[in-house]
Amino acid sequence: MFDSRSLVIAAVVGQALAAPRTLNWKRQSTNETLLTDINIISQYWGQISPYHDNAESYFGVDDVGLPDGCQIEQVHSLQRHAQRFPTSSFDDGLNDENFAAKVYNFTSANPQATFTGPLAFLNTYQYQMGESYLTGVGATTEFNSGVTFWNRYGRTLFNATVGQLQYNASYQNATARPKPVLRTTGQSRIENSQISWALGFFGPSFYETPEPGLNNFANGSLFDVVVIPEGGTENNTLASYDSCFEDDLQSSDLGDLDLLFQYVPLYIGEATARVNTFAPAGFKFNNNDTYAMQSICAYENGYIGMSDFCNLFTEQEWQAFEQTLDIEYYYDYSFGSPTGRAQGVGYQQELLARLSNQYITSSNSSVNSSLTNNAADFPLGAPFYADFTHDDIIVSVLTSMSIDYFREHPNLHQYPPDPNRHFILSNITPFGARLITEVIGCADADPTAVHSHRTQYYPKQYGYDPANATHKFIRMRLNNGILPLETIRTGECLGRTDGMCPLDSFLASQWEAEKLANYQFACFANYTITAPTNGNDYDGAVNNGTAGIVVSPGEITAEYFASA
Repeated sequence: MFDSRSLVIAAVVGQALAAPRTLNWKRQSTNETLLTDINIISQYWGQISPYHDNAESYFGVDDVGLPDGCQIEQVHSLQRHAQRFPTSSFDDGLNDENFAAKVYNFTSANPQATFTGPLAFLNTYQYQMGESYLTGVGATTEFNSGVTFWNRYGRTLFNATVGQLQYNASYQNATARPKPVLRTTGQSRIENSQISWALGFFGPSFYETPEPGLNNFANGSLFDVVVIPEGGTENNTLASYDSCFEDDLQSSDLGDLDLLFQYVPLYIGEATARVNTFAPAGFKFNNNDTYAMQSICAYENGYIGMSDFCNLFTEQEWQAFEQTLDIEYYYDYSFGSPTGRAQGVGYQQELLARLSNQYITSSNSSVNSSLTNNAADFPLGAPFYADFTHDDIIVSVLTSMSIDYFREHPNLHQYPPDPNRHFILSNITPFGARLITEVIGCADADPTAVHSHRTQYYPKQYGYDPANATHKFIRMRLNNGILPLETIRTGECLGRTDGMCPLDSFLASQWEAEKLANYQFACFANYTITAPTNGNDYDGAVNNGTAGIVVSPGEITAEYFASA
């Protein structure tokens, strides 16, 4: 099956070739002049954008302060890796590499022919990027994320002393704390992100008394790591596509096909014509080449911090580039994918287990129950959890949780795209993205909302007392923006203006939402998507009655998947 799928992808690419810091101020009207401000350009790179905090009210929550008598008591972080090299996907790194090879082969064979104007650099250009690995810029992003997590949460979770810059493995009476457990997949860029994040949170490189050998960090005395294998057919909630076979066989390319067939030809023609005016005789850019220039601009900035490809496009063309990536992820991993919910339900179940202080001893999803049935790998009652994963998993978790704010499919035919749309990847999963679940203890069952942000300098600053904070709430943040939990479809979280939902109500909403994934059918039923480029919204799942699929007898097994 993989061979035939590769032929289909090759045909699609061939047809596409022939086809004619809180930074939420970016959505503005534009003109058709070339955009040269990299601070604006870099906000239109979708999931390959540099990290930025969303404004706390970005997702529409009115009141962002923590109420009196309340404090954050536990934090769960689902953390994306940061800047990496392009992947091998046919519309990502492969397209970039093909373009670079096309230019290099031409200039090598035609040394007298020259590109001119803003493309003169192509006369001597050589592609310098690797594939898929975390870059130094990415390591810096993750280090900063670890420092930020300590500053925003660690200080109050661990009742830091005055001037304390990082986690301390001992209580103030010098007895040892239980070691935090960090989880990561076994993929290089994920593990390296975990390492860099830990360097920031645990702080061995900025101890008051320096330890040049990083001894406390290197010998594992500060924390434990659970590495979950990735790349086979094993269960792994942080790389859940491995065990959801239908995703790898057909669902994972729906958005990519929409991108190539529908949207790239819609917007990029003028840019292709423009760059061709600087090309020598005998060389012609096609639409995929021009699209590759936009992609390489983003990736080179995530590697060496600069690129000569970045000043070639208008702001509307950059907005459209971002729309292609929104399309890709909505239809590959969100409500537009038949397996969107299934890919997120595993982490959702782990979150619910932690929130309700239960181990998971058997699995009906991507959960690896051999890693969730014991305190060493899956401790309960910890002050914080940090799990390191991919961008698509965050998207699928939001889908599985039925946060319907994000159920707004990117328009396949609108150029320029709607600047006020809800599903914008640069705000959802930039490099270093983090989905944070806060458990908040309050003295009041209905605390008065506080409109404006206020910094928590110490745990009891605004009347919080752990002895009487018996009412528990959930608040979630996506890259600092507070999520509107009132948009959870089942309705249990209605009634507050600050994004807080009573813990029991949140749990009830999520136990209902997880049923919608229909995991066994979505991942293993033998069905065919009849029109993969028509922009169907499957609500993230499929069943026997779903329009747009044909169901055949049998199911996709691990043996069949491994041999396909």
